[in-house]
Amino acid sequence: MGFFQERGRLGFSLIDPGALDRAKHILIVEDDPSLRRVLRMQLEAEGYRVSEAENGPTGLGFLQHESPDLVILDVMMPDMDGYTVCQKIREQRRFQQMPVIFLTAKDAAESRIMSLDTGANDYLTKPYNRHELLLRVRNHINTGRAQRDANPLTGLPGNAAIELELRSRVERHEEFALLYLDLDNFKAYNDTYSYRAGDRVIQLTAQLLSKVFDAEGNTGDFIGHIGGDDFVAVTSLDKADTVTHAFVQAFDKAVMDHYRPEDRERGYVEVENRRFQLERFPLVSVTIALVETDRYQIDHIAMLNDIVADLKKRGKRIPGSVVVRDQRISTTPLPRTGSDG
Repeated sequence: MGFFQERGRLGFSLIDPGALDRAKHILIVEDDPSLRRVLRMQLEAEGYRVSEAENGPTGLGFLQHESPDLVILDVMMPDMDGYTVCQKIREQRRFQQMPVIFLTAKDAAESRIMSLDTGANDYLTKPYNRHELLLRVRNHINTGRAQRDANPLTGLPGNAAIELELRSRVERHEEFALLYLDLDNFKAYNDTYSYRAGDRVIQLTAQLLSKVFDAEGNTGDFIGHIGGDDFVAVTSLDKADTVTHAFVQAFDKAVMDHYRPEDRERGYVEVENRRFQLERFPLVSVTIALVETDRYQIDHIAMLNDIVADLKKRGKRIPGSVVVRDQRISTTPLPRTGSDG
C-alpha cells in the first residue's frame, strides 16, 4: 500500500522516519589528495556526507559495503581509469540509477563522449567552477532520488517524495489543500476485466491528474502515486475546488471508455462471490478526501493521516464520485449502489 493507511491495516507510513533527514552521501574517487581535500570541504560545507577513495579499486571496494547517493569520479588514475570504474559500477544492478559525475582535466570531445558512453551522468573539467559543481551535484541527487522513488506504473513520485513534500510544507507552516484520491469498486473491475485492464485505469487516473493540474493548477503543485489505486495531490487553497471538480468530471467521462458497452449501459458489473453467486457492483468512481489546512492546526503529517482516514470513510458511504471536505460534500451524478472499496 502506501503513505496514508487506515488504522488497523499497515500503519501510517512505510518509510523510515529518519531516512529523509540523513545527509546525502557522496563518494569521491580521485588520486590527487589535495583535490580530494578541497572537494570534501566544499561538499561538507553544503551539508553533504563525504567519503574518499584514492583509486578505482578502493572506490569499488567501498561500494561493496556502502550505497552513496552520488559518485564524483576522476578519469586518469593509476591501476584503473575512471571509464573502467564507471563500467563496473553500472554492471551492478543496485547502482544502475546512482548518479556518476566525471571530473577530469581531459576536455577533448572524444573523452566527453567516452565518459557518457560508459554510463556517466555528467562531465566537468578541471579546473572546475565550485558553484557549477555544487549545482550539478544537487540536481543529479534530486533527479536520482526522484527516479528511484517513482512509481513504475505511472512514473509519478512515490511514498518518499510524498512524505518529503508534505512534511516540508507542514514545517514551513504553509497553508495548502491536500487531495487524497481513492478509486471505488476497483477490485470488482479487476475481477471482471483483469489486472492488466486495471493497470490501464490507474494510468488513466495519473494522466488525468497531470492534465487537470497542468490546465487548472499552479506551477508549484504536487502529484504523487501512493500505490495501487491511491493518489495524492497538493495545491493551493484557492485552486482546490477547481482541480477536484475538473478531475471528477474528466474521470467519470473517461473511465466509461474502459467498459464494454453492455456494462456501461446497465451501470454495473457482475462478479461471482465466494458462494458462487453473481453480485452486482457499480462502475468505478473516485472518492476525493480534501483536507484544507487552514481549517486545522496541523503541526505533524500524522494529523493529515487521521483527517484523511475520517473523510475517506465518509466518502465511501456515498454513491458515485464524491469530493469530501469536513461535513460539506459535493457529488457528481454517477450513481452507485454499493462499494467494495
